[in-house]
Amino acid sequence: MKRSLGVCYYPEHWPEEQWREDAARMVATGLNWVRIGEFAWSRLEPAPGRLEFDWLDRAIDVLGDAGLKVVLGTPTATPPRWMLDRHPDMMALDAQGCKRGFGSRRHYCFSHRGYLEECRRITALLAERYGKNPHVAAWQTDNEYGCHDTILSYSDAARAAFRDWLAQKYQSAQALNRAWGNVFWSMEYASFDQIDLPNLTVTEPNPAHVMDFRRFSSNQVMAFNRAQVEILRRHSTAPIAHNYMGRTLEFDHFAVGADLDIASWDSYPLGFLSDRLEASAEHKTRFLRQGDPDFQAFHHDLYRAVGRGRWWVMEQQPGPVNWAPYNPAPLPGMVRLWTWEAFAHGAEAVCYFRWRQAPFAQEQMHAGLLRPDSTPAPGLAEAEAVAGELAEAPEAGCASGDAALVFDYASAWAWETQPQGADFDYFRLCFAWYRALRRLGLNIDIVSPDTTDLSRWKLVLAPGLWNLPESLRAALATCPGNVILGPRANAKTADFAIPVPLPPGLPGLDTRVARVESLPPGTAVPLKGGGVFRHWAEEVEGTAPVLRARADGLPALVGADGVQYLAGWPAPDTLRDILRDTCAALGIETLDLPEGLRLRDAGPWRFWFNHDAQALDWGGMHLPPAGVMRVARQSP
Repeated sequence: MKRSLGVCYYPEHWPEEQWREDAARMVATGLNWVRIGEFAWSRLEPAPGRLEFDWLDRAIDVLGDAGLKVVLGTPTATPPRWMLDRHPDMMALDAQGCKRGFGSRRHYCFSHRGYLEECRRITALLAERYGKNPHVAAWQTDNEYGCHDTILSYSDAARAAFRDWLAQKYQSAQALNRAWGNVFWSMEYASFDQIDLPNLTVTEPNPAHVMDFRRFSSNQVMAFNRAQVEILRRHSTAPIAHNYMGRTLEFDHFAVGADLDIASWDSYPLGFLSDRLEASAEHKTRFLRQGDPDFQAFHHDLYRAVGRGRWWVMEQQPGPVNWAPYNPAPLPGMVRLWTWEAFAHGAEAVCYFRWRQAPFAQEQMHAGLLRPDSTPAPGLAEAEAVAGELAEAPEAGCASGDAALVFDYASAWAWETQPQGADFDYFRLCFAWYRALRRLGLNIDIVSPDTTDLSRWKLVLAPGLWNLPESLRAALATCPGNVILGPRANAKTADFAIPVPLPPGLPGLDTRVARVESLPPGTAVPLKGGGVFRHWAEEVEGTAPVLRARADGLPALVGADGVQYLAGWPAPDTLRDILRDTCAALGIETLDLPEGLRLRDAGPWRFWFNHDAQALDWGGMHLPPAGVMRVARQSP
């Protein structure tokens, strides 16, 4: 698959006489794709049933005639104002029961049947009109599911749908009571109609109740997306994508992605560093204009897995954004680096957001490739540079990883529901393991918990996996490599209870978690020979061989026959030491990379990326600030 560049464009924002010039400049920049339409419902249907598609016809023709391929979005993320008059109860309610109102975007509840039918209708109209259009080469469903905390809705529509979902799952209230343990605190129900949503309770709701609500809410997103996909497929053979986001875990992206052809995500490294990452003030200052060295890469690898190998960046930050607490400008060269990093991780396309900075409304402070006056912004030259360089390395793809990391959205819901420690966060835990592997110079493949074959990897990691599905348990049992699980692995049943026998319950590994403790900031459990556990520690018992011990003599890491259990959350240096020793025993070569230097193998090439603001000399290489170097790999 050939690598290519694109841009997000809003023809409805600009005078029609400007479209042709914009299209020509896009092509001259070296762009191939242009995404349009995802917010245009009020211009497509300004009043109920009054369709005005002529302007979109002309826009697609102008862009296509210039040589651009169009990604056409369904406009369901921004229903027009008249929709609320037709369906006044269609909006989501937050956990406090407050309505999420009109005046911005994503103002709908996934469970509202009337709005779902409206979405089917507008999707069908678009598919029928443009499904065979030669310029429409891909589709995007909706826009950024989950943005602005819009997955969990506590509306009447959600309550009714949740009750129906529970009735189908459990068949009887008595079965539900047993599964949830509702004998506790006299929470038993006589019928499904008595069950409410798990909000506005006096203290925390039953975690099994919450977990089922999280499953239900994720399923509603999958069903909403599937409704559009089924319509698009009836009228078009073009691939279908959705643009996911960074560190958005409220729904299962693997489940949604199973219906799509391409996974894409919206990459905003500077905004994410500011508001979506636990890091020291020193770290955030050091990478203020570059973004975290591992955050984008983690999502590249995650969405490559969600897309089963096919993935894009649908929105790439080209300058300062408008939505973070602070919005610095990228270091010169970083737009180019971010683009090449995505390609090194296998992206087929990278599309910049947006073509021209809007001079009005909520995103007017969000930079584009052009300023509002159409003068080039700094990101344009870097996009042009990448376009020129693509001729030397046009093919997308990346090498198989040295290690696999199992990532599970349900585990994020579980530990958010019952964290047991204020800073125990599933994403944070998995990201710490991912960062440790990257610092060791390894390529990582992220895999779904539904995977059935782990034979490709010498090292498989599954930290914090709340419950082991049977398919994964079987895959782990037959994995020829080394498996490390924990902490909190298999700590709950599917009904959110502590299993007996006690966890982790791994075949062939006689170890049981007897007690857990969460550790506040500034405290630690020291290990023999150096290193510490932070955040979380477990006391384990059993006859499994002890590979590392705590200073108090209790096991810290146990293992036998290629299966290991880690009974705590290691500090970063400690985790790297553990993984380095494991890799050495497995014959996996590791490096000790500086904090700002990273690599990724892609086909016959190895890409090096300097995320630092200073030049870096390492291993005979010299990389300038924001430098990218491509060298031939010694072996494929």
